[in-house]
Amino acid sequence: MVELVEAIAKSLVDHPEAVSVTQTEHNQTLVLELRVAPDDMGKVIGKQGRIAKAIRIVVKAAATKMNKKVVVEIAQ
Repeated sequence: MVELVEAIAKSLVDHPEAVSVTQTEHNQTLVLELRVAPDDMGKVIGKQGRIAKAIRIVVKAAATKMNKKVVVEIAQ
């Protein structure tokens, strides 16, 4: 899951070296925290959060295949 979020984010931003994804687990839910460079934040979130929503949908679909619950958070 970490690799999937990282690959998607790196393809969207101008500074792919600044992309990092950390993984923690809370109550049988996998939490993925995405961090990008401050000037790339808009590219990852998108207009009205459309890109962020699309990332979450793709990750959720992949997680469903693996019978896991995953939450993607975009940290500043």
